[in-house]
Amino acid sequence: MIELRQLSKSYLTPRGRRYVFRDLSFTFPPGANIGLIGRNGAGKSTLMRLLGGIDTPDRGAVVTDRRISWPVGLSGGFQGSLTARENVRFVCHVYGAHGEAMRRTIRAVEDFAEIGDYFDLPMKSYSSGMRSRVAFGLSMAFDFDYYLIDEVMAVGDAHFKRKCEDAFKTRLQGANLILVSHNMGDIKKYCSVVVLVDQGQAVVYPEVDAGIAAYRNLVAPQPAVAPPAPARLTA
Repeated sequence: MIELRQLSKSYLTPRGRRYVFRDLSFTFPPGANIGLIGRNGAGKSTLMRLLGGIDTPDRGAVVTDRRISWPVGLSGGFQGSLTARENVRFVCHVYGAHGEAMRRTIRAVEDFAEIGDYFDLPMKSYSSGMRSRVAFGLSMAFDFDYYLIDEVMAVGDAHFKRKCEDAFKTRLQGANLILVSHNMGDIKKYCSVVVLVDQGQAVVYPEVDAGIAAYRNLVAPQPAVAPPAPARLTA
């Protein structure tokens, strides 16, 4: 169960406080792979951060009895002065992996990332691709009930993308996902229901195609069909 209870979230902008959500109450369909879609600025990524616990609401709460990942592939939380090994070790401490469990996790991330000696160099020396490789490998190294995916499904060359997809498919055999994407092909491929976010509200579409159609109508509303012109009578 993942439930939003009277959740409000706002940000202070040069033009004043902007509310993304105001007193939103919503329950995500249980046991489903969820496509979280909506127009740019609708609050999808904000909601993803709230679900993952890397941002907090102004008031209200996210209530769940499920283990929810941080957004898969998120590399912004790494400490650049530390090596990948040290960053992974820190995350292991946070999630209670100690001793052999920690060593096993570090080996798994090192093998998955395939960055060689860079694994023991400060991460501020990495390219964005190298950071993403470590981030994706770290996300796949822990067991969660729900994996949060924000746009990026895989990084790197064709070989590494296949590796990411294979690892992700393995995880989904025993878990679900919440996917934010503007790629409707990915939504159809991975998701069984759609949640459309718009104007601070969320609507469930049990049929993926119906949710995608509603989204497309928001992005590019269909013009009204004009009635046919009356026939002219000729003498």
